[in-house]
Amino acid sequence: MQTQVGIVGGGPSGLLLSRLLGLAGLDTIVLEKRSPEYLRTRVRAGLLEQGTVDLLTHAGVGERLKRERLTHDGVEIAFDGRRHRIDLKGLTGQMVSIYGQAEIQKDLMAAHEAANGKVVYEAEDVSLHGILTDKPWLRYHKAGQVHEVSCDFIAGCDGFHGVSRQAIPQEVIRIYERTYPFGWLGILCDTRPVNHELIYCNHERGFALCTMRSPTRSRYYLQVSADEDVADWPDDRFWSELKRRIPTDAAALLETGSAIEKSVAQLRSFVAEPMRYGRLFLAGDAAHIVPPTGAKGLNLAAADVRFLSEAFVAHYQSGRTDLMDAYSSRCLARVWKAQRFSWWMTALTHRFPEASSFERRAQAAELGYLVDSKAAQTALAENYVGLPIA
Repeated sequence: MQTQVGIVGGGPSGLLLSRLLGLAGLDTIVLEKRSPEYLRTRVRAGLLEQGTVDLLTHAGVGERLKRERLTHDGVEIAFDGRRHRIDLKGLTGQMVSIYGQAEIQKDLMAAHEAANGKVVYEAEDVSLHGILTDKPWLRYHKAGQVHEVSCDFIAGCDGFHGVSRQAIPQEVIRIYERTYPFGWLGILCDTRPVNHELIYCNHERGFALCTMRSPTRSRYYLQVSADEDVADWPDDRFWSELKRRIPTDAAALLETGSAIEKSVAQLRSFVAEPMRYGRLFLAGDAAHIVPPTGAKGLNLAAADVRFLSEAFVAHYQSGRTDLMDAYSSRCLARVWKAQRFSWWMTALTHRFPEASSFERRAQAAELGYLVDSKAAQTALAENYVGLPIA
């Protein structure tokens, strides 16, 4: 097979890139190791910046999003048992949207099916070859047969554990990483959210987050040790601990129920530089991971896809190479700002087991400054709703 852009990974990043390039008249083939059923039900993030909503709308997959999303004009920070609202819209003129990643996945898959897009699901043993040549290729196994895809460029959209980043020699790529000494125990349930906006809770027993996927589906998180076993957390224990960590007035309104999904996610900050090597371009989690505290993972991936699609379109339609040459630096400028914000939000709201008494008092002072200073709230709001895409 031959194509212009071979895309490794059929999650939101890969399918969105393929969709944008297809609308510009470019040919792509997407290779995805998982099944369609797995992708449609995978539980992931659900907070979207307006820039991400605009990009999905431009790709023709924003209709259901705009109809079913929840829009939030603010966010709450709770500590010492009190809740403090940050007025996102009042401070920035912008809002955020709540719409699950699984729903974005479904919308993109439906759009590709309607357009007869070339997506190969359950493609096994994908490998990248000839990255430094003018004609790289992809090899994979499917139904016991070996297939090859010859292409002009390869886009690695296959996530943190994918093969794309591994194809870059260790002497070329530089890794920046921090692993946090805790994880998030998350539960998804069909109950009404405890609040119409998110509540980030700093508590002496650890961080908690109250969020949602819809008016009838809630998502809650607890800070736990990095090696926590989800089997040690039956539903009753989770709800009891959550009630301890959230403010009393919120706990009184909390609806409990049986978990649809429960899992522990390790928190890490990770950046791989550069995001381009020869004819290979990395995008999304293949190049960077942020702690979920700042809700930046999916939004950063969408920005990467926007930059990469613009670069490929400029190359094929105008013969320009400047956007491809600037792709890595353009993405990383935004990535590092998001890393800084996500790290700051994590440090502000979590209890670090190794923190000294001085550091705990400094954290309390930072929280107090935030709620007393419009300038501090504006800085949080600007980052939370999403910095301008340049």
